Amino acid sequence: MRLHRNLCFATVDGLLQIFNEGAYADKVVQQLLKRDKRWGSRDRGFVAETTYDIVRWKRLYAEIANVKEPFSRDEIWRIFAVWATLKGIKLPDWSYFENTPQRKIKGRFDELLKIRKFRESVPDWMDDLCEKELGNDLWSKEIAALNKQAEVVLRVNTLKTTKEKLKSELFDLDLDTEEIKDYPYALKLKERANVFVTDAFKNGGFEVQDASSQLVADFLDVKPGMKVIDTCAGAGGKTLHLASLMENKGQIIALDIYANKLNELKRRAKRAGAFNIETRPIESTKVIKKLYDKADRVLIDAPCSGLGVLRRNPDAKWKLQPEFIENIKKTQSEILSTYSRMVKPGGKLVYATCSILPSENQDQVKNFLDSNKDFTFVKDKKVLSHKSGFDGFYMALLEKKN
Repeated sequence: MRLHRNLCFATVDGLLQIFNEGAYADKVVQQLLKRDKRWGSRDRGFVAETTYDIVRWKRLYAEIANVKEPFSRDEIWRIFAVWATLKGIKLPDWSYFENTPQRKIKGRFDELLKIRKFRESVPDWMDDLCEKELGNDLWSKEIAALNKQAEVVLRVNTLKTTKEKLKSELFDLDLDTEEIKDYPYALKLKERANVFVTDAFKNGGFEVQDASSQLVADFLDVKPGMKVIDTCAGAGGKTLHLASLMENKGQIIALDIYANKLNELKRRAKRAGAFNIETRPIESTKVIKKLYDKADRVLIDAPCSGLGVLRRNPDAKWKLQPEFIENIKKTQSEILSTYSRMVKPGGKLVYATCSILPSENQDQVKNFLDSNKDFTFVKDKKVLSHKSGFDGFYMALLEKKN
């Protein structure tokens, strides 16, 4: 591989924003990809994948480069040189790469591979917390899996098409997909590609949604004609899946504290042909109280640490703080206690997170059941990335007594 100056400059600029200004990697990459209209898909792929790769391994590469935050531009170039050296890429004779100690870089890399927090590039507190909650072996396996690049998985929208038809339509566009055993609505791309420019996407034939995330709506056991409430709907990935499982029959009320996310959900629902969704921003407790004892099914896809989705959000390793996790656990407990009151007698509730920590998952459910005797535990599912190959997730199905 030959390094091109303008692509390397774009990557370094992006990394400065992500590391020094706290910008979100996905937003930065989106902007970078619009930087030069002459770039082809390979150029854009280099910028996106290199940026994410260096973000993912920031601690390891910075340690090898012997630099500390906040990074100067020259120090980012040193980190870039470490990345290129470890990838076996020949460094051009640019001033930024003068005196790069390539043999020393490889030696230091071999040394640091023996220490998990460097090998897997995680902060000390995260390594300690996850080892404490999951155990040494399980955490070692899980973080290794969470450091792999996420594959592109599509969820077929059965309101518009079938898996066979979509597979064929994408194949005609040279987009080869494969089915995933035990994931009835999923198709996985064999090679990464921008699927958002296809007519199949624009016409609502699919959404991009990780395979683990696709399990949640199914777990809620919805039927056409039910009244279903998605309490933390966000932009509506799971809401849209519920609509397709309900065949557009019945009612889904999508709630969220962020009205702008619900506006995005409306736009997506229109494209998906999902007409049984009503959005309601939570502007006061009245919105919740009006729905007490009204729903056949309630989904609480709770806010969480997001430790199960580090494959697609590697910058979360550096943004997340231990205080946030302590605070979010209180929020989860409050949400579960309040929103569960929307389930009618005989109805069911799913509590889900994209976290791998028992303290956000099983422990929350146990504490809730201990103080809410009108609910019973039906089943739960723990999805770990190193076993599934997809995101880490948790979901528990509870039933309200008649």
